Amino acid sequence: MKKITKLMALLMVSVMVIGSFAACGKKETPADTSNQTQNETKDEKKEETKETETSDEVKAEPVTLKVWAPENQIQTGTMDSMAKSFQELHPEWDITFTIEAIGEDVAKDEILKDVSAAGDVFFFANDQLNELVNAGAIAKLGGKAEELVKTTMADTVIDTVTAADGSIYAIPFTHNTFFMYYDKTILSEEDVKTMEGIMAKPTADNVYNFCFDSAGGWKLGAWYYGAGLTIYGENALDFAAGCNWNNPTGIAVTNYIIDLINNPKTAYADDVSLSELAADHRIGAWWDGSWNYQLYKDALGDDLGLAVLPTFNPDGNDYQLKGFYGSKAIGVNPQAAFPQVAVEFATYLGGEEMQLKRFIETAQVPTNLKAAEAPEVKADPVATVIVNEASIASVMQPISAEFGSRYWSNVGAIATEIRSGDFNKNNAQEKMDAFVATLVVE
Repeated sequence: MKKITKLMALLMVSVMVIGSFAACGKKETPADTSNQTQNETKDEKKEETKETETSDEVKAEPVTLKVWAPENQIQTGTMDSMAKSFQELHPEWDITFTIEAIGEDVAKDEILKDVSAAGDVFFFANDQLNELVNAGAIAKLGGKAEELVKTTMADTVIDTVTAADGSIYAIPFTHNTFFMYYDKTILSEEDVKTMEGIMAKPTADNVYNFCFDSAGGWKLGAWYYGAGLTIYGENALDFAAGCNWNNPTGIAVTNYIIDLINNPKTAYADDVSLSELAADHRIGAWWDGSWNYQLYKDALGDDLGLAVLPTFNPDGNDYQLKGFYGSKAIGVNPQAAFPQVAVEFATYLGGEEMQLKRFIETAQVPTNLKAAEAPEVKADPVATVIVNEASIASVMQPISAEFGSRYWSNVGAIATEIRSGDFNKNNAQEKMDAFVATLVVE
């Protein structure tokens, strides 16, 4: 009716114009109003279309997303910033983020307490993968997320998030290994090539040459794997092979560790603050990961040195210490209330742009190959040492459920009991036999 009314009005105006021209006796051709009418009709259609689009526009869907992230990505504001930029990219969702501090090292334990109450998206160390898979506590990835992992990362990194069933369950975002930090005012680049060089260096009475850190067995394994010992064979899946840490080489390594821990020039990680010792120039060398680089850099500045793990000689032979290599990865809870959003956010967090941002803000070296080629990364000493560590001083960390359920709950006692004196050279064989027995798979 709106269009008809306007059209009739226009016709009446035209008649009036023609009449007035005739009254004046002029033979003027009446004005052509067809174009004007068509233009007005088009304008009206545009207005109606705009009104229809506005009325049909989809409102943002309310979404909740719980994220479990490590403290170092929360304190820096990195997670808040990433959540904000993700929301800006997805106006179709009105996301309420809940970000909670849960470390990668304890993620599995916290998730398995109650999967339904765990984070929808969580960060975890890849050695927890198979236990999470077996418990149905992590979603299998497909589509864009799976493609991201397969096309932007090296095979060794992909392997860290590939479960026993051959499927990909997480998105690696940084390498998970450790390396040597040292104080250049105490030790030289040559000194830190060997444990013997580190411990032989003359230092002041209140200065420790080395800090021993078992890290619940995570770093302890470097001594045994470095000497060529294994758990479940070379591929870590030969369960019949068991563990050979109690053979003569294993006992020699154990006695070396006993001497090292009891050396007055060795600090014990559980008893000291490494950052404080570093700031006071009272610690020569120690092992840690990239996530604490800034802490030590702030303490030592240009006096901070980085190197791969050294060699050691427990039985007349030089062995290259080999730390566990794995990845830290992003997983999705299969019980997430909004699974599509959870997977999208996990994929976003693991992408090239966010990996580079994370590196700049928290010094965690990207697993994404393109991000790793960025000038900031290639010029960085942490990235360089991690690449070297992965190449010459590391061993792939076993991720089987059999390893995970037996190793971690028993290995921590070795260093703890050595420290207390309960584990010593007199009972080393007996203690190692008992440890090896805990790893038997029936």
